[in-house]
Amino acid sequence: MNKELKISIIGGGSSYTPEIIDGFIKKKDELNIKEICLIDIEEGQEKLNIIYNLTKRMIDKNNLNWNISKTIDRIKGLENSDFVVTQFRVGQIDARIKDESIPLKYGCIGQETTGAGGFAKALRTVPVILDICKDIEKVAKNAWLINFTNPSGILTEAVLKYTNVKVIGLCNVPVNMQMGIAKILNCDTNDFIFQATGLNHLLYGKHIIKDNKDIITEVLQKYIQSDEFNPKNIDSIPWIDEQILDLNMLPCPYHKYFYLTSDMLNAELKEFKEGRTRGTVVKQVEKELFEKYKNPDLNEKPKELEKRGGAYYSDTACELISSIVNDKNKLMIVDVQNNGTLNFLPNNVSIETTCLINKNGAFPLSVDDFDNSSKSLISTIKAYESLTIEAAINGDYTKALQALTTHPLVTSGKIAKNILDDIILENKKYLSNFYKGE
Repeated sequence: MNKELKISIIGGGSSYTPEIIDGFIKKKDELNIKEICLIDIEEGQEKLNIIYNLTKRMIDKNNLNWNISKTIDRIKGLENSDFVVTQFRVGQIDARIKDESIPLKYGCIGQETTGAGGFAKALRTVPVILDICKDIEKVAKNAWLINFTNPSGILTEAVLKYTNVKVIGLCNVPVNMQMGIAKILNCDTNDFIFQATGLNHLLYGKHIIKDNKDIITEVLQKYIQSDEFNPKNIDSIPWIDEQILDLNMLPCPYHKYFYLTSDMLNAELKEFKEGRTRGTVVKQVEKELFEKYKNPDLNEKPKELEKRGGAYYSDTACELISSIVNDKNKLMIVDVQNNGTLNFLPNNVSIETTCLINKNGAFPLSVDDFDNSSKSLISTIKAYESLTIEAAINGDYTKALQALTTHPLVTSGKIAKNILDDIILENKKYLSNFYKGE
């Protein structure tokens, strides 16, 4: 058995935590876990206590000799960690609801990670993840950071550019796509190789290799008529067949915001006028989940957690950790530094792509070229992401305005300014660096 591991989870009081604990339990024969430390902030103490007690019951049910600890002292919790998993939300669900609502007020897509909503979340979250990395560098300098916090690609890039922490970003969208392909083909995910590349939440499936043959075209025909790829947080509006078939690549569900903008916006506006966004739905789901988590007889991940979204997150996170620990040379789709993989992007930015995972980290497979339309969209979104990081770190209003104006889901510079002003006002508690001149 490999060395004993300490795994720390930042955002330990999250409703997602039972999901990843369940994943670690499934990997009990591959990972020699000594301690799992749940870390949160003071405002999250009540939820942290509930999750801690449920985690203990899950571990006891499986007769595992793991030390489960909890703390709101981040430095103490991170000390001597081998892996740090980040799954936190700055401002919690109420901030998400504002992120979704502000753009809709101005007739733009209001989504948690894509467009102006994702931009607001990034402004709050980039400084926090960099602070976490400072602590990792102090007390767990050899740890791997496995980031699931959204927007994952932006946060991974910030860590890559501004810290010395070993980081791999994670998203459940690629594995959802793989599971959908498996259902279409009526086979197991191990029966084919899925090569995909692009950016986080802007991922293109380029090849599906089964029995030494690329069957991407065959799968694509079935894909555009299937709902298997669509997560719970994205409206299942049908694709434009001719557009997707011409791509000859599998778009991820988030491409709908770019390819079907008016349809997606109208669906969101309808809900918004009724006083709902996806965030309000999630808030209710979370409330119900935590009531369930309090049950002293509950000792496993409840089925209701599936309503929360994030399906297969635990399988992906735990397999990634196991692939590093056990030097598996496993193919996984993760967020890493570009380093020439996409030759039309700078080397130092993050991309999401199929990588070989082993004890030394994640190594991207080579990628054939993109068509001009996809290349243009990826380049534009990457420019927006890099500007957003710069704005978030420096509290730079003009860079923030340029970032929003660059994003294709924000319809004009004037609207970008209105949205930005509202974001800064509504997030004053979290965006102090934008008020430093006052």
